[in-house]
Amino acid sequence: MMSDLDGIRLTTLDNGLRVASDAMPSVETVSLGVWAEAGTRHERPEVNGVAHLLEHMAFKGTEKRSARAIAEEIEAVGGHLNAYTSRENTAYYAKLLAEDLPLGLDIIADILQHSVFDPEELARERAVVLQEIGQAEDTPDDIIFDRFQETAYPDQAIGRPVLGTAAIIGEMAPAAVRDYMRSHYSADRLVLAAAGKVDHDRLVDLAAHAFDTLPRRCDEPVEEASYQGGEFREERDLEQAHIVLGFAGVDHLDPDYYPVSVLSTLLGGGMSSRLFQEVREKRGLVYSIYSFASSYRDGGLFGIYAGTGENEVAELMPLVCDELVKLADTLEDEEVARARAQLRAGLLMSRESTGSRSEQLAQQLMVYGRPVGVAEIIGRIEAVDRTALAGAARRLLASAPTLAVLGPIDRVEPMARLRGRLA
Repeated sequence: MMSDLDGIRLTTLDNGLRVASDAMPSVETVSLGVWAEAGTRHERPEVNGVAHLLEHMAFKGTEKRSARAIAEEIEAVGGHLNAYTSRENTAYYAKLLAEDLPLGLDIIADILQHSVFDPEELARERAVVLQEIGQAEDTPDDIIFDRFQETAYPDQAIGRPVLGTAAIIGEMAPAAVRDYMRSHYSADRLVLAAAGKVDHDRLVDLAAHAFDTLPRRCDEPVEEASYQGGEFREERDLEQAHIVLGFAGVDHLDPDYYPVSVLSTLLGGGMSSRLFQEVREKRGLVYSIYSFASSYRDGGLFGIYAGTGENEVAELMPLVCDELVKLADTLEDEEVARARAQLRAGLLMSRESTGSRSEQLAQQLMVYGRPVGVAEIIGRIEAVDRTALAGAARRLLASAPTLAVLGPIDRVEPMARLRGRLA
């Protein structure tokens, strides 16, 4: 009998680079990328935003390719190239026809080892990132999450914004970007993952030749995350108040990881969720409300976002607190089964995408050190019952709350009163 890991292969090169593939013989394309265990939490305070700026600069020219050549080469074969930065990772990835995998791999290897960080290109890209920061500041339902993160993890790398600040980015020198890449993009902290129509042995051979100048090891310590909780309020002349209320969550390896995921889905993960039904459908207090769970290697966050009018906010917050407090004692088998089904379906639907499968494989290697089969994940989801959910709910509420509010805030209750409602 074949397992769902039979199409997955993993090889570690002599320099420490992990090369993984997930074969999908029925498709004609391949998604591949390099995931670096380097993100915002690996930055010093004085260079906050350097990981994201580096992600931009990697496409701005290498020793053998100009920025234009990078774009033209990948698009000449109908492929596309992109990247993203998070608090713990940075990814550089491409999707192409399977026959063009060598080109995609060569370009990614080139930008990660031979970028030149031209001062003129850096000046232009700093301006682009400053516009991105300005756009985020002008988008309240976006920037509120940065304020929430900063309040939950004050004065810590993991609490700082991924984009950085305008003051720091505006002065960022090429040496700072170059030094960050050299000290954090070592072979042992990178994963090359591909999914689709891919031959693993050929991928390994190509990678061994392409990634030949990576630093071998990075021993720079990572600051431990320490959730604190607290309150942020900013009055702005907006039509809506944007609110995030949250608590200390769990890390990826915590036994409550899957119960918290199911709990988030049940509470605010769809139109059938408790918050959507009680707050939006029955009372019309919000246009948008949902819950979320974010996990890191040593902690996490669980929260609820709501956008509501100035006149509705006074009724909203007591209702949200009431839903949280009664959650552990009012769970029903039907809604638990529905939440598990949503997670299971989402996982299986994502398996139809080469991009999702390559990213899942890379993330699993960085978090667990091994590929994790779909059957194992579904088994853990299906094992979550009312007892596990009740325990997870009580655990979350036992932590100090974090509140972030932006907009018309006069009618948002004081933090002390909200704490009393959550007790």
